[in-house]
Amino acid sequence: MAQRTIEGTVIDQSTNIPLANAVITNVATNIEIKTNTKGKFSIVAKSATETQFIISLVGYQTKTIQITTEKNTIITLFPTTNALDEIVINGITIQQKLQQAAESVAIVTESEINSENTVQLAPILNRVPGVFMQSGSLNTNRITIRGIGARSPFSTANIRAYYADIPLTDGNGESAIEDLELAAISRMEIHKGPSSSNYGVGLGGTILLYPEYAKYNASSANVYTTVGSYGLFRTVAKLMHGGKKANVNVVYSNTHSDGYRDNNSLDKATATITSNWLINDKNELSFIGNYTSLKAFIPSSLNREDFDNSPRKAATFWENARGFEDFKKALLGLNWSHNFNETYTQKTSIFTSFNNNYEPRPFNILEEKATTFGIRTRLLVTHDFEESTIKWSVGGELFFDNYNAKQFDNLYQDFPDGTGSIAGDILSDLDENRNYFNLFAEAIYTRKKLSISFGLHLNHTKYTVEDQINTSEGEQEYKFDAIVSPKLGINYEVTKNVNVFGSIAHGFSTPTSEETLLPDGVFNPEIKAERGWNFEIGSRFHTTNRKLSGSVSIYTMAVSDLLVNRRTETDQNITLNAGKTSHKGIEAIIRYELFKNDYFELNSYVNASINDFNFKEFTETNANFSGNDLTGVPKSVVNLGIEMLMEKGFYGRLDFQSVGKMPANDENTVYSDAFELLNGKVGYTNTIGKQFSYDISVGANNIFDIAYASQLQVNAFGNDTSARYFYPGLPFNMYGGIQLNYKF
Repeated sequence: MAQRTIEGTVIDQSTNIPLANAVITNVATNIEIKTNTKGKFSIVAKSATETQFIISLVGYQTKTIQITTEKNTIITLFPTTNALDEIVINGITIQQKLQQAAESVAIVTESEINSENTVQLAPILNRVPGVFMQSGSLNTNRITIRGIGARSPFSTANIRAYYADIPLTDGNGESAIEDLELAAISRMEIHKGPSSSNYGVGLGGTILLYPEYAKYNASSANVYTTVGSYGLFRTVAKLMHGGKKANVNVVYSNTHSDGYRDNNSLDKATATITSNWLINDKNELSFIGNYTSLKAFIPSSLNREDFDNSPRKAATFWENARGFEDFKKALLGLNWSHNFNETYTQKTSIFTSFNNNYEPRPFNILEEKATTFGIRTRLLVTHDFEESTIKWSVGGELFFDNYNAKQFDNLYQDFPDGTGSIAGDILSDLDENRNYFNLFAEAIYTRKKLSISFGLHLNHTKYTVEDQINTSEGEQEYKFDAIVSPKLGINYEVTKNVNVFGSIAHGFSTPTSEETLLPDGVFNPEIKAERGWNFEIGSRFHTTNRKLSGSVSIYTMAVSDLLVNRRTETDQNITLNAGKTSHKGIEAIIRYELFKNDYFELNSYVNASINDFNFKEFTETNANFSGNDLTGVPKSVVNLGIEMLMEKGFYGRLDFQSVGKMPANDENTVYSDAFELLNGKVGYTNTIGKQFSYDISVGANNIFDIAYASQLQVNAFGNDTSARYFYPGLPFNMYGGIQLNYKF
């Protein structure tokens, strides 16, 4: 055989991120080369015996493969769990290893996502220090990061979320990542605090979700069925096909649950398509499509007496009205990456989404329609010098959101019991157009052991509101002042095993559409965006053999123009700007490899969040809440866990969580009780022949059968006895599943 040159690209299997400095070793000649900043390599093979190669990179599993094609060979590496600090983050912006980041970033791997029943997101996110997800039911959730977003009435706010490069945060400022199919996500990347200049600098932080793409040069079909307590029945089907340059992954899921409580059943179906196409050496296209249909009944929250004695019952008004939400959502996005050369890369994304929601509540019936369209683009530049590197990017995002909300009188009380909600006269009909643009720039300068990052973000948001019933006032326009958010970060490698970092960053969060409306549906022009500064120092460390690794960070953040939510007598919501809050805390995580040989592996982890969140200045009418604990967040969260893997296919894990008590109102006269949860899962996986494999598992949550509040309705209306603050958490519950996989 004549001499030939073999060319290819090494990428992260979970995210499709190109991996720089991966080592390509020719087994026959022992010659080594490394991939460049784009993950590409070129190596000469002189004979037919020189086609076997070892691909290795710290933080990823080593792979030995046979390369028979000369060009465009795609090699995927899978991350390891004992070297997460070596994983490449910021795949769509300025890529860097986690250990070099100047801010606090957490990684949730694919194996951690699959460690649960992939129905509930809360047990997965609640293992991340600083992140706390409250879940009143499968369709009622609230995610907080470092206490930010805890006072949002029913949803996740003040946190930015992206699926690939497509915003999941709508024009209302709300992010419903639980609507996505977890089986279609390969990794989560959580940036805590307002530190990510490229993503809107939400006060709480940014959650980046990476889609699961099919492997190149491989095809497979997968079916996973789960049954569990309280009528849980779930099926997930995947079909993956990958060629030399393109791949496609189709995921369908269908979930039914009767629910633990009355008026608590849920039916949800999703369809997700992801595709990636390497057009040539310079151009790459990826497509993402998601459709979700959900109908879920709402039991709502309970007062203390019902929570203690009758947790399965629904709130009386909600049960009589048969309250529910019924929505259909679609999300479409197209990402284009163009490499001008080794130095310059352009990445552009266009996206659109649609949402129709019908929600009968006891006090009215809400009908919502929303359509969004947007574009994100950025230029990424890398300059390598003899002893230093500078990476920088500049870009922008345009976002257009058209939102219509109609409210109707609910006549359920005029009909026999069991009839449910009946729409009456229209109460309000508002059209709201919310548009914003972001301009952002970021740079990372690295010289030997020192890395300095700087970012600048400019946001300008405006919206118009038109009352379709009372047209005399015409269209009202409101503009938030332009907000400039800088950040500065430093990372220093003290030794090969220890890095320290620090950052200063500014962030903001605009109010949601619900927060801009008064209870009668009238627009409130006095509402303002929350703003804050975050200061943080921390360290990431590992031993030389990586049996022990971890991180610790200390932060303080001051927030002004705090958005305060109040429940009215009719169970509606009113939001005002009032006061300031102080967020101080310590977060730490330690991973330790207890035992490992060729047949058995036992790993452990412990993480903790110690929080000191309080109202710095907060007065309302005749009350002064200054100095009180911040509502809706615990003082501490501690997680402990062990994971077992056996060469013969057995696996298992136990996760223990301890959550401190939480204030339910600003007066701090009502608290939820502290609680502890123990979750576990065991399974067995094996192959039959070269093409067929299976995975059988069984799991249990809340093994101690603890009664606890899984979510709080903060500042519920009424006195301490009658106010409905508490959502009961699931008692002991089990699930079991079987997964079948066939490789074509």
